[in-house]
Amino acid sequence: MTEDFTPAEAYAAARARNAEQATALAPFREMYEFGLDPFQIEACKALEAGKGVLVAAPTGSGKTIVGEFAVHLALLQGRKCFYTTPIKALSNQKYADLVKRYGNDKVGLLTGDNSVNGDAPIVVMTTEVLRNMLYAGSRALSGLGYVVMDEVHYLSDRFRGAVWEEVIIHLPESVTLVSLSATVSNAEEFGDWLDTVRGDTQVIVSESRPVPLWQHVLAGRRMYDLFEEETDHGGRGASRREVNPDLLRLARTENSRTYNPRDRRRGKMVREADRERERRQRSRIWTPGRPEVIERLDAEGLLPAITFIFSRAGCEAAVQQCLYAGLRLNDEDGRRRVREIVEERTASIPNEDLHVLGYYEWLEALERGIAAHHAGMLPTFKEVVEELFVRGLVKAVFATETLALGINMPARSVVLEKLVKWNGEQHADITPGEYTQLTGRAGRRGIDVEGHAVVLWQRGLDPGHLAGLAGTRTYPLRSSFKPSYNMAVNLVDQFGRHRSRELLETSFAQFQADRSVVGISKQVQKNEEGLEGYREGMTCHLGDFEEYARLRRDLKDRETDLARQGANQRRAEAAASLERLKPGDVIHVPTGKFAGLALVLDPGLPAGRTNGHRGFENHDGPRPLVLTAERQVKRLASIDFPVPVEALDRMRIPRSFNPRSPQSRRDLASALRTKAGHVNPERHQKKRAAAADDREIARLRTEIRAHPCHGCDEREDHARWAERFHRLQRDTQQLERRIEGRTNTIARTFDRIVALLTELDYLRDDDVTADGKRLARLYGELDLLASECLREGVWEGLSPAELAACVSALVFEARQADDAVAPKLPAGKAKAALGEMVRIWGRLDSLEEEFKLHQAEGVGQREPDLGFAWAAFQWASDKGLDEVLREAEMPAGDFVRWCKQVIDVLGQIAAAAPRENSTVAKNARKAVDSLLRGVVAYSSVG
Repeated sequence: MTEDFTPAEAYAAARARNAEQATALAPFREMYEFGLDPFQIEACKALEAGKGVLVAAPTGSGKTIVGEFAVHLALLQGRKCFYTTPIKALSNQKYADLVKRYGNDKVGLLTGDNSVNGDAPIVVMTTEVLRNMLYAGSRALSGLGYVVMDEVHYLSDRFRGAVWEEVIIHLPESVTLVSLSATVSNAEEFGDWLDTVRGDTQVIVSESRPVPLWQHVLAGRRMYDLFEEETDHGGRGASRREVNPDLLRLARTENSRTYNPRDRRRGKMVREADRERERRQRSRIWTPGRPEVIERLDAEGLLPAITFIFSRAGCEAAVQQCLYAGLRLNDEDGRRRVREIVEERTASIPNEDLHVLGYYEWLEALERGIAAHHAGMLPTFKEVVEELFVRGLVKAVFATETLALGINMPARSVVLEKLVKWNGEQHADITPGEYTQLTGRAGRRGIDVEGHAVVLWQRGLDPGHLAGLAGTRTYPLRSSFKPSYNMAVNLVDQFGRHRSRELLETSFAQFQADRSVVGISKQVQKNEEGLEGYREGMTCHLGDFEEYARLRRDLKDRETDLARQGANQRRAEAAASLERLKPGDVIHVPTGKFAGLALVLDPGLPAGRTNGHRGFENHDGPRPLVLTAERQVKRLASIDFPVPVEALDRMRIPRSFNPRSPQSRRDLASALRTKAGHVNPERHQKKRAAAADDREIARLRTEIRAHPCHGCDEREDHARWAERFHRLQRDTQQLERRIEGRTNTIARTFDRIVALLTELDYLRDDDVTADGKRLARLYGELDLLASECLREGVWEGLSPAELAACVSALVFEARQADDAVAPKLPAGKAKAALGEMVRIWGRLDSLEEEFKLHQAEGVGQREPDLGFAWAAFQWASDKGLDEVLREAEMPAGDFVRWCKQVIDVLGQIAAAAPRENSTVAKNARKAVDSLLRGVVAYSSVG
């Protein structure tokens, strides 16, 4: 209180208040109904002081306020601000927010789909658009003061992450960078890199959520807290979270219940459904059904909720299950408002298309307050779901994980059905980072006192593992940066090869690699000091003991090699002798638990080498089934036969012999002892060791005996030091190879790309050829293939629809590879052109192999996928939506997304194609017009 201040303190406080009122931050704070958090204030002050900032904070904590302050500063200073996002949906959302605040005239939008007021002082765009502007030297960059990179942790994305680093490296020095990231464990490392490439950058990290998050497990009818808060441990008054003992006890009990999968009913295996019913009857808990979960959350006041299901089909099925269960979450007024909003947003879609898109079923679910949200939905439908959810008119959303990627759709609760998802290659546990991202949606700032994350009980659930996911709040940011062909020609064109190489070495990827080398380098330095000490210890006054030790080591290595060869040869001879055995052979097992006389019942040959007998299928050589003289029937392995085995005699095995019958075994074993018990097996004659006649060994032994150090009294003492020296030297060399592998890795890849482009005449030293200039305008995964197709005239003479079909192969990638069925292709010129594209790709693939550029390392051209060619051709040929979707067997959302990507690349081709004696540019523009109709043209922006 002011009365407690001295006059001097009161004066100082008044001056501080006046100084704060004079800042740009003061009027900005008044724009918000709530007070700013300390981390937001700290970041805004750093921005106003002229510094770049990296803000790492949890999902929903309000990081974007810092980005909005950069917009505020740009407008105050009469400069531009570009606000970049990783996905178009987030760009559209941020554009709408900024238009609401600043008006249409001051805000623009640039994505692959939309271009609205691109010369405005504030432009929202996807990161790829800004990258392309930088390489093209766009005039729009003039006057740029600030760039906000929302969700900058995307740079670890292995498909698109390189774009973020390209932008950060190539932005003009005069631009202040605002980087907004999820909480990552190496924010300081990332900040150090930004400081290196962008200048003074302040790192602000906040790990506290604005709305507390409670973690639960829903099992049967009971909701368990995941953690039990414990306080005052050891009198420290501290608080720590322990896993709920009730949940641990439940997991132990339920996971220890065993069910015999070989229960038989009427002689047949019990069906899985029957076993599941038995389990449920015998178990006290179960995994609640989807409608059951929503009803439970509704009863406890935990709606609205987002349920994450890692499957599009699962999301749609969940909505249907809720409808069939009669679930209704909206009253009559809510239903009326939903219908009004939906009809307004979809008014431009023709009725015949609405029927194809499943509009009426979708609307019925929305009126009940239930919806799905995934990438297979029409973008307009997804946007309507988002709007209704934010308005509280949709209370239960079943979504794939793509919803967690930045879209502003907070909920009171988040439900996770499983902790395993398909990652494109296999079913894998979700990572702590993914868990944090998903559950970060729970808890609406300014609305909810607390958020709730609910994991559904599944058999085998480990509460300790779940606690680890929930307790790991951060994850490391790893660069996925790799040079590309387009990047290489653009860099060489602007900076030349040498400067381009230097620029690439400033990437975060190389920064991280170099940092990892520091610790290894220190170990190498320490090892080298140790080597000096060992070298002194093995010094001999009679001669060069290092040379003498090398001779001894060479002798030992040679003897080991010969011994290994001899052992391999003996194993091969033993295996060959086993393959010659037949049923009825009497043998002597030389070693092992069953050594002694035995009768071969089955030679146990590997599949395909049965000598006319039914072999035991194995892949480790013959495994004969024998009857021992002690009446045991055993299958032996190659380890029981270290030396070749020969048949001592032969016996007839009775047709009635049953190896499971003790009487049969006793009778046949008795006959075996009578027949061959008196036979003494020949002892295996050991061959002369190969080392005895080896010239190399003889030479080394002669040199060792003749060496001066051989006569040293302290020879063995020196030898011990020499062995330590050798081991440490070997370890040091391995470390040095690791350093070499990590140093200049990006630059070496760039050198190989440049060499390949030089071979193809895209580059000549520091000059970019005309073909190279064309490649510089083609962005995408198959940039070089597209450029080669233009150069070779593959697309000349194609109609717009045929060109659309061919270009689709450059962008489309099937969600699941299906090599069994050849895709349907347009006939005529388009089919021939697609075949030529595949042939050119094969040539490029061989060339990449020659220049050691591998797709597994993220560099190179994947094979073009022809799976969307027919759909693109049909749509560009003005076919109806119903027909196209039915033949493509593809959800509307996927169809629209692929069409828009084809349109994007067609635009690039129109700009890059030759102007003279070519029809490609004109037909590419016509193809864009043909594709941009109906559902593809619908957009909520502009």
